[in-house]
Parts: sequence; C-alpha cells; structure tokens
Amino acid sequence: MDTRNSRHARSLARGAFKPVIIAILAVVAGLAVVSWFLIIKPHEDLMTADSGGHPSTPVNLNQQQAAAAPVNVDALSIDALLSEARKAMNQERVIAPSGNNAFEFYLKVLQKQPGNQVAADALRETFPFAASNVEQVINQRQFDEAEREINLLAKVDPTNYTLTILRSKLDAQRKTLDQEQQKQLDQQHQAELAAQKAAADKAVADKALAEKAAADKAAQQQTALATQQPKAKEPGTSPAAAQNSQAASANASTGGGTSDPVAISAIRPRYPTTALRNNQEGWVDVQYTVNVDGSVSNISVVGAEPRHVFDNAAIDALRRAKFSPAMRDGSAVASQQQKRIEFKLSASQ
Repeated sequence: MDTRNSRHARSLARGAFKPVIIAILAVVAGLAVVSWFLIIKPHEDLMTADSGGHPSTPVNLNQQQAAAAPVNVDALSIDALLSEARKAMNQERVIAPSGNNAFEFYLKVLQKQPGNQVAADALRETFPFAASNVEQVINQRQFDEAEREINLLAKVDPTNYTLTILRSKLDAQRKTLDQEQQKQLDQQHQAELAAQKAAADKAVADKALAEKAAADKAAQQQTALATQQPKAKEPGTSPAAAQNSQAASANASTGGGTSDPVAISAIRPRYPTTALRNNQEGWVDVQYTVNVDGSVSNISVVGAEPRHVFDNAAIDALRRAKFSPAMRDGSAVASQQQKRIEFKLSASQ
C-alpha cells in the first residue's frame, strides 16, 4: 500500500472531526450561559441581594428591623413580591409576623405564577429554619401564633413529617399548660378552704372565750354577793332576810310587835330527774313575797348555778311552802324575801 495515500486519508479524517467537536463545545457553552442567566443567577441574586446571604446565615436579632408591610400585597407584581421576600429574609422575618414575612410573599408569588422556580426553591430551602422558628414559638407558649405558622408551613409541604412533630409538641405544651393552670386552681381552692377553716376555728375560739369570760364574771359577782351576806342561823338566808331578822331581834328586845315571816313548813324541792340522771348539783337564788295570809307570790329567780336546771324545782317548792306573815306593830303585813335553795345529791338520796 502506498504510504502517501494512507497519510492523506488520516489527514482528511482529522479535518472532518474538528467541526463536530467545535459544535459540541458551542452547545455546552450555550447551555451553561442559559443556565447561569435563567437559574443560577436569579437564585444567587435572591440569596445575596440587599446585603443578604444564605438563609442559614445567623442574623443578630438586636439588629432586626421590622419593616412596614405593603399596603396591598395582592396588587404587587411578581418582582415586587420577590423584592419584599428578600427584604424579609434579610431581616429574619422568615415566617412571622403575620402578613409581612418571606413565606407569605413567596406563596403569593406561586399563586400568581405556580411555576416560579425562585419562590419554590426559596421555600424549600427555608422550610427547616421556619420549622425551627415554630418550635421556639411553641416553647414560648404562643400557641395561636404557632398554629398559624404550622398552617403556613403546611401550604408549602403538607406531607412533611416535621409538621407532625410540631403539632405533637404544640399539643403537649397545651396539655402541660392546662395541667399547670388546673394545679394552680386546685392550690388556690385549697388555700381558700384553709382560710375559711381558720376563720371558723377562730370564731369558735372567740365565742368560747367570750362565754368563759361571761361565766367568770358571773361567778365573781356571785362570790362578791356571798361575801357581802352576813352569817345567819339558816344557810342560804339572803341579806334582806338577815336584816329582817336583825330588825325583829331589835324590836323584840324593845318590846315592839314586829317580826319577819317564818316558814311553818319545810321547803323541800323535788330533785329534777334530768339533773339526778346527770349527777348535777347546784343552787338557785329566789326572790318572793310572803302575803299577809302566809302564802307566797311574785316568785322570781335572781341567780342560779347551773342556769335553768333547778329553776322550776325551786319555784315549785316555794309555791307549796307556808309562812307566818311578817308583823309590824302587831299587824300582819306583806314582805319581800330572798332565799338560796341548794340541790345536793346526798340530800336527795
């Protein structure tokens, strides 16, 4: 074979491949340029415009500035909505406040242009950071706001398992708050019951103290009355009877016809059945009038210990008693007397 023909053939083959390679390289370069301007460049502009950065770039909350929400969001163009979304991202208004956050602006873009890749990519990339924000809101127990943000996330990715976790945490925090509030109510109720019981116990103690003071005062009065009464031959003689006896003795010594009434029958009261059964003893001071015929009237109790136990028995005993009337200058007169009738168990047996 002629080597010159072989070399010529190889040269022709190399010359034929060069246009094909150039064409392929041109197509690849064209696709790269188109991708840059249509996909990469807009996305990078979204992430970096207005001195912003990637959604994961931390922003100092003290430097966060809450811009005023647009007056009419529905009237904004897609470019204006994307601009508002970028501003919100730069100020960390990812999903809050309501009506003025990046999520709602991007969702509005997708409503107007469902195939907008910039908004779709931004929502997908910011979803984890928005979910983290929702968790913080739940921990702060802002339940209504957390519910709003979860519903907003569900519009982006309704099947995302993160939503299930967030809803579970929200329910758990609500139950915990309910339990704490119920515990506080129970403690408050217990405190009110304790205060009411303390007030009731104090009232009972005050009443008992007042009754004891009244009883002590009555006992002191009775003691003072007993010490003022002069000694007489008959136990229980009242001061008036003692004075009458002294007057009668004085009149007798001077020869006048004056004397005090004298019981001509024994005064024997019937011991009350209830007092006998309860082994009670006591006394009753009675005041009465001895009439000119020796009968007794105007009987009244002026003191007793214990009260209202032996009163009726003492009054009944005096009604059955007979007296010789008091005498003044030889004539029978009515006179008022006072006597203590004692009730002793030993005497009744």
